[in-house]
Amino acid sequence: MNRYDWQSQLAEKVYATFPESSPRPVIGITGNYGDLTCKLAEGYYKSVLKAGGIPIIIPPLADTDAIINTLDIIDGLILSGGGDYDPRYANEEPDPKLGEINEERDLPELFITRLAYNRQIPILGICRGIQTLAMALGGKVKQDITDIATLNHSQKEERNVPTHNVIIEKDSILSQLYKLTDKNATLKVNSFHHQAVCDCGDKFRVVAKSEDGIVEAIESREFKSIIGVQWHPECLDDGLPLFEWLTREAKSYHDACELHHEIVTLDSHCDTPMFFPQGVDFGSRDEKLLVDLHKMTEGHQDATIMVAYLPQSLADSQPKGCRKFADDIFDKIEEIVSQHQEHIAIAKDYVELVFHKETGRKSIMLGIENGIALEGDLKNLKHFADRGIVYMTLCHNGDNDICDSAKGSNTHNGVSDFGKKVIRKMNKLGIMVDLSHASEKSFYDALEISKQPIVCSHSSCRALCDHPRNLTDDQMRALAKNGGVMQITLYSGFLRSDGEATIEDAIAHLEHAIEVMGIDHVGIGTDFDGDGGIRGLANSSELLNLTRQLMSRGYSDDDIHKIWGGNFLHLMTKIQLNR
Repeated sequence: MNRYDWQSQLAEKVYATFPESSPRPVIGITGNYGDLTCKLAEGYYKSVLKAGGIPIIIPPLADTDAIINTLDIIDGLILSGGGDYDPRYANEEPDPKLGEINEERDLPELFITRLAYNRQIPILGICRGIQTLAMALGGKVKQDITDIATLNHSQKEERNVPTHNVIIEKDSILSQLYKLTDKNATLKVNSFHHQAVCDCGDKFRVVAKSEDGIVEAIESREFKSIIGVQWHPECLDDGLPLFEWLTREAKSYHDACELHHEIVTLDSHCDTPMFFPQGVDFGSRDEKLLVDLHKMTEGHQDATIMVAYLPQSLADSQPKGCRKFADDIFDKIEEIVSQHQEHIAIAKDYVELVFHKETGRKSIMLGIENGIALEGDLKNLKHFADRGIVYMTLCHNGDNDICDSAKGSNTHNGVSDFGKKVIRKMNKLGIMVDLSHASEKSFYDALEISKQPIVCSHSSCRALCDHPRNLTDDQMRALAKNGGVMQITLYSGFLRSDGEATIEDAIAHLEHAIEVMGIDHVGIGTDFDGDGGIRGLANSSELLNLTRQLMSRGYSDDDIHKIWGGNFLHLMTKIQLNR
């Protein structure tokens, strides 16, 4: 009789050293369903293990609590193959050639895909999985391709036998993984489908097609870690690179989440109150908003400075209604916070920010954008200081009684006499002086007048985008020498002079600022809900993407901490303590 001494194996493989195992990224794999059983082909989980990940099977449950709690513990997601989608989920009538649908899987996988997408979790879709990506994220699936295909896409060969070529786009992730350098490079794949993606939607781009034009692979065009392939790489000898890619991306995601858990992340400028008149609900995932509780949570964002923006026209139409205009906004913010007090709170200083994070709450800090809120009366500065504002942007897109704007008419040749008093009073009250929107002359005047360093809460680099709202290199050097901080903004028009700006442009501005000013003088002020938001950093849910990009470029945890609010909050604390 053969005996298996499993206890000795346990002692040798687990208990002989400590720690028992090194941490590895956890990859969830959606399970197939049939005959009252959740099942999965061995190729999926063995490929994950071989690639360096830890596989777990996700059963097809449409219970949202189960899905959300699962997403909290995985670092990557594989959408596995299987039966056809019920076309009614795409508001289509079933085609006569529709195959066997799998009602147990459809809704759970649509849910988990959309939720994983919102959380920036890396995703690999395989066979049915590429169709899941399209169905869940704005694309379309053709129910049957036999009328347009000239190749046999439902092979009878063994699963490990490649049967046809796919043409890979040269600049795709797939081409990099398989080291394909030619323009029309091909990859041999297997094929088991009669449905296919016919429209990948605006979130993806097609990166591979079969020789008869059927879509075979898609990748995110939003700088997310998402790939879908129509073939089954887990069955092929050369399929491992896709699983290794997913495992690497999952580790990057995990590391970024861990860092965000350790630090306080702050966006120094958002204009969400501009949407209050539309009756938005900060506690719902509102499509009109770029910042809400859901998106802040998905992007691992701890805090934002929410400003009361006052349009310049208000100074002419309601010169004595500006203070009330700002107060009404702050009242509404306080009302929103009271409605969601278990999850969010107003913070006035760094200590409160840390306390809120430790107690599981997000933070809103208050600011004013446009000094017309003072109505020309210094006493109103004390009023707003008592309300808890941490900075005031002296002007907006037009000269006011404090200073000239970058888009103004040089009314005062810089900072006015009243403006000098405002800046000095702000110093005494511990309110940060914000020079975003100010003219160059106003900028340099304020540097000279202020006894405290100044900030630019949402500005970018003129050397990369020649816009009067952006700072020149000389301004940036002067700001750094003064001890101030510049927060790169995500408004496309301040990042590129033409064309669409993306996360790559934002990083270019950030890195230019670091080169000119040093790592201790930079940060992020998104201008979300005030025209900010670019591809790759479209809303608060995507802010984790910036951290991953910075990590991939070799920035240290300390560097990223400084960028994600550490520099700004250090200066804010200094100014508040010196009042």
